[in-house]
Amino acid sequence: MLPEIILHNGISVDGRMDWFTGDIGLYYELAMRWQIDAMLSGSNTMLAAPEQSPDQPGETFEVKQDPNDSRPLAVVVDSRGRIHNWNFWRKQPYWRNLVVLCSRSTPQSYLDELRGKQVDYIVAGDNHVDLRAALEELNERYGVKTIRVDSGGVLNGVLLRAGLVKQVSVLINPTLVGGTSPRSIFTAPDLTSAEGILPLKLIHVENVRDDVVWLKYEVVK
Repeated sequence: MLPEIILHNGISVDGRMDWFTGDIGLYYELAMRWQIDAMLSGSNTMLAAPEQSPDQPGETFEVKQDPNDSRPLAVVVDSRGRIHNWNFWRKQPYWRNLVVLCSRSTPQSYLDELRGKQVDYIVAGDNHVDLRAALEELNERYGVKTIRVDSGGVLNGVLLRAGLVKQVSVLINPTLVGGTSPRSIFTAPDLTSAEGILPLKLIHVENVRDDVVWLKYEVVK
């Protein structure tokens, strides 16, 4: 069974985000309205997070499983084995545990490192993570039914192109930026025909604060 996936992003009115920082507090305040089982991010998003610290040599961290812990899982796509400070991420208060999505091309040394740090992982796909198979395994192994995506345009694009997204949530900030190098919340190869267009159905409009408009869409299958 595939979990329901929600993309949640904030953009300026012209779709570009260069030199612009939105209200991150508002972004996560609205994100908390969903009752989710997991939060999905790509390795680029995790590596770009500020104020990280490396794991220390020989550092240990006790993993406690609390059946009453209602916080979501943090699920990270990291087929290339780029993230190594898993104890830092485990200590964050936003999730109850970590799961890494890998592929059969992920170095064995990285899988050994994850096991040594008691980080769960799923192997799906050959050269890249097979997200459909990985999401089905998340449902089967952990009972994950609803996932919020907190990531950049590349992972968003892969999920949308694969037809795995149920809802798209967007915050529109009343700010014009401009420029010739746009940053997109949906990065994917150019379409070769109109068949790849994804129609959306508007299901919610809300002026939340400071003229920021919250739009929610359902992806029309």
